[in-house]
Amino acid sequence: MTITYPASRAMSAASAVYGVYALLRPAHLANAMKADADRRDSYDTLAKAYGVRDLAISAVGVFGPARAVRWAMAARIAGDLADCATLVARADEGVVRGKVMGVTLGWAALNAAALRWDER
Repeated sequence: MTITYPASRAMSAASAVYGVYALLRPAHLANAMKADADRRDSYDTLAKAYGVRDLAISAVGVFGPARAVRWAMAARIAGDLADCATLVARADEGVVRGKVMGVTLGWAALNAAALRWDER
């Protein structure tokens, strides 16, 4: 049996690792966003939501058939773009906005590249 979509499945596995991290250490997002004390709880909630979402989509991307992997990758890319818009809108500093854009758009690009590689 050959494994189809190996790069996409690898990216899904990497996203699953982040999902676990987000659930275990949700404060990472508030720290990265340099959030004030009064906004930290909302970032923790957001990080946990990202963790659950990423684990669910990643499970499909790692274990699903080829058609499901394509769907998971499209969902992952859409999620990265939505995360970018959400976090950039919430960022108080230009430096933080730049980092948010770099990370979220970087992951979107990596996911798109993996999918393109697999479908070549």
